[in-house]
Amino acid sequence: MTAAPNVPEGFDPTDPDLNQAGIPHDQFLELRKTAPVWWVEQTPEARAGMLGGNGFYAVSKHADVAAVSKNSKDFSSQENGAIIRFAPDMTREQVEMQGIMLINQDPPEQTRTRQIISRGFTPRSINAMHEVLEERANNIVDDAIAKGSGDFVSEVAAELPLQAIADLLGVPQEDRGKLFDWSNTMMSYDDPDFEGSPDEAAAEILGYAMGLAEQRRQDPKDDIITKLINADVDGHGQLGEDEFGYFVIMLSVAGNETTRNAITHGMNAFFQFPDQWELFKKERPASMVDEVIRWATPVTVFQRTAINDVMVGDVEVKKGQRVGLYYASANHDEDVFENPDVFDITRTPNPHLSFGGHGAHYCVGANLARLEVEIMFNTLADRLPDITQLGEAKRLRHGWINGIKELPVQYTA
Repeated sequence: MTAAPNVPEGFDPTDPDLNQAGIPHDQFLELRKTAPVWWVEQTPEARAGMLGGNGFYAVSKHADVAAVSKNSKDFSSQENGAIIRFAPDMTREQVEMQGIMLINQDPPEQTRTRQIISRGFTPRSINAMHEVLEERANNIVDDAIAKGSGDFVSEVAAELPLQAIADLLGVPQEDRGKLFDWSNTMMSYDDPDFEGSPDEAAAEILGYAMGLAEQRRQDPKDDIITKLINADVDGHGQLGEDEFGYFVIMLSVAGNETTRNAITHGMNAFFQFPDQWELFKKERPASMVDEVIRWATPVTVFQRTAINDVMVGDVEVKKGQRVGLYYASANHDEDVFENPDVFDITRTPNPHLSFGGHGAHYCVGANLARLEVEIMFNTLADRLPDITQLGEAKRLRHGWINGIKELPVQYTA
């Protein structure tokens, strides 16, 4: 398929250099209008050792992304994994090894794993965290006020998700910095500002997780670890040692990277649209939370592999071909969102797909993420109403995470 009008030949939205400059919304707009299911031919370098063919279909329309997300009959996360890469270098053995992670599983295995993990994310469990998270948010702001100015990412946006993860897992709060460093190293393999081996960081988290699991076997507590490694009273299964280790990796990454970036992008959006900050401080619309998450879209894309010949929109995707589900594009689809390039905290309804659509892989921690965003911005509006930006946001170089590394701010007037 030839390049769509006004989309450069060779355009590949998984290119980390492209995403470091900013999500290519102009190109996505062109694709949505002219080629909503568009073949991306990847370079010979990218094809070296590639699993799943020599390219993929970029799916950019909200309706198509949602339809594929819900279709576990024709599309697999396990076949080639959920992570899409600009220069795929994973072997079949590595892909199969990562099949133990929830995002890389298909039903019925995925259903069983999700049922176990969901025991730690019940509405009752999340609601029980509200008071302690409010206290932690106030402590975070206390520290920021004492500094006067600094980096919003590391000092504010990262802190509440990290402390929430530590509370969930029963990890000592003083160890949260380890999870932060390990997950950063794991996920920042495309960015030269970050040093260290992603494989070694993953091994560190696995080792740490297995130590936690062993502690709970010896000394069970009323926490998520104990729930996940032991069968419940109804006889439902528990996570094996490796499964639990990879769950901690997933929680460290998903609970840290994504929520941190949602809060950071939200604050940056308030700087760009100061009328919205004034509105939020006065009226506190509940719709703010989902607009922040839509605007941020921390994970821009996941992939699926067709396990049958299947139509996506007007295009036939052959068995074995991959599709990239571009949530970042779907969340700006003008057929669904009025003025999608405007940050509007009163937007409702807001059927964004930032949590992965509404299929089998809908984010288990979505309610926790929403709670953290709500609490953090309410605390900021109460206690740092005059927060101002001191410099440009520094973006992460990455193929599928919409990340900000630094955001310099003045906390107090």
